[in-house]
Amino acid sequence: MKNTIKIVLSLLIIGLVSCEAEFDNPVTSDGFYTSGTANLSKFVSVGNSLTAGYADGALYITGQKNSYPNILAQQFALAGGGEFTQPLMDDNIGGLLLSGTQVTENRFVLAVNSNGNPGPVRLVGNPTTDINTSVKGPYNNMGVPGAKSFHLLAPGYGNVAGVPTGAANPYYARFASSSTSTVIEDAASLNPSFFSLWIGNNDILSYATSGGVGVDQLGNYDPSSYGSNDITDPIVFAGAYSAQVNALTAGGAKGVLINIADVTSIPYFTTVPAQSIPLDAATAAALNAQFAAYNTQALPGLVSFGVITAAEAALRQVNFSAGMNYPIMVDDNLTDIGGYLQGPPFNLDPLTAGLLSQLRQVKANDLIVLTAASVLGTTPDPGNPQFVIGVSIPLEDQYVLSNIEQGYVANASSAYNATINAIAAANDLGYVDAKTALAEVANQGVSYDGGVLTSKFVTGGAFSLDGVHPTPRGYAYTANTIIDVINAKYNATIPKVDIGSYGTIMVTNN
Repeated sequence: MKNTIKIVLSLLIIGLVSCEAEFDNPVTSDGFYTSGTANLSKFVSVGNSLTAGYADGALYITGQKNSYPNILAQQFALAGGGEFTQPLMDDNIGGLLLSGTQVTENRFVLAVNSNGNPGPVRLVGNPTTDINTSVKGPYNNMGVPGAKSFHLLAPGYGNVAGVPTGAANPYYARFASSSTSTVIEDAASLNPSFFSLWIGNNDILSYATSGGVGVDQLGNYDPSSYGSNDITDPIVFAGAYSAQVNALTAGGAKGVLINIADVTSIPYFTTVPAQSIPLDAATAAALNAQFAAYNTQALPGLVSFGVITAAEAALRQVNFSAGMNYPIMVDDNLTDIGGYLQGPPFNLDPLTAGLLSQLRQVKANDLIVLTAASVLGTTPDPGNPQFVIGVSIPLEDQYVLSNIEQGYVANASSAYNATINAIAAANDLGYVDAKTALAEVANQGVSYDGGVLTSKFVTGGAFSLDGVHPTPRGYAYTANTIIDVINAKYNATIPKVDIGSYGTIMVTNN
């Protein structure tokens, strides 16, 4: 097919915002900054990848040094804060080794392909961080990439022996105090005077980023039965979260609880447009001719047989036109009609019936995930150039987060945030509304002296090359959002940082 997909990344020009150092609140050494009613002498931060400083699809030194907890600790030092330690990786490559075998991927860097299109590629290099070379904790930064809410309470989550089977987390295995310790026990053992807790993102994020390839476990209170991409039941989340706050406040510590942002507003879900298939009039007409019998005979026939409803038949209609079109996709929320299409009166061959089994076109309110950009418009079979993914071959369900699936994510997120808000109020802790803060970045952008921070992939400055985690500049904005809450809640005068002085994406290993 002559029409190929213009991958949206090719439209992104590397126009990085300038990084002049201008301070929101000028920092001096005059001792004017105070912690108010908070005691910042022993700050401990607990969470997942967002707390660890994960960026560009990996954990590496530069990202860790620009984690929001480390930025906070630097500002806390001006108001009585103490030492802040982190389990730093051994390099800026980002991959992890297990006894010399690489078990996680290197970080992304920006590169330009042979067609001149910029996009993320994995950095070529040999990582040096081996999880068998322990850096025993606990550390002040207790962020564990990949952790869900209930993982922080799981004994053995840092047991190296459990990493190959997925029973343990390779990042926590590097710095767990023992093979049976829990993340929250290690954090509480530091006797924090002040803490931050940001957990729950992964309880919905893995489901969302997999295009809903998982299960909404609403009503299932046994997290040991969950799959890696499942949505955590809100009651399970509430129980885990309450236990964590109880452990962190047991010694009288104050702190901040950070809510869950709308994951569907991050570049991973907003970069590839729903209408992503360019067609000329002749090609559109040829495609419509191919789908004519399906639209006018097969679907009405299945309705008359009682196999599908009229509403589902309408949803399944496939139509193309000249211009930008919605790709076709597999939707596992639809009835599997493959077997019916193979029998009379349709008698379709198994391949065709299989392609049509749960077929529909992407709708305007569906979200195509970032990784779909690498497969949309490609021809997986060189011998059949007419087989184009998204046009004549449906895009797999893992690449699209449907409107129904978005609803599952939104419902769980809302329930989690209600729990976080209630627990913050009950314990007289600061409540950080990360959801609103991210919405500001996504919707109108956040101005600073050096420019505007937006969620536009690559050029917006807020998100790294994985489309999910912030850049150093994004983490600096997060730190400022938290500082605002601390200053208001605890009558402190901690200075904010200039987000423009922090970097964005990187094109080299630095």
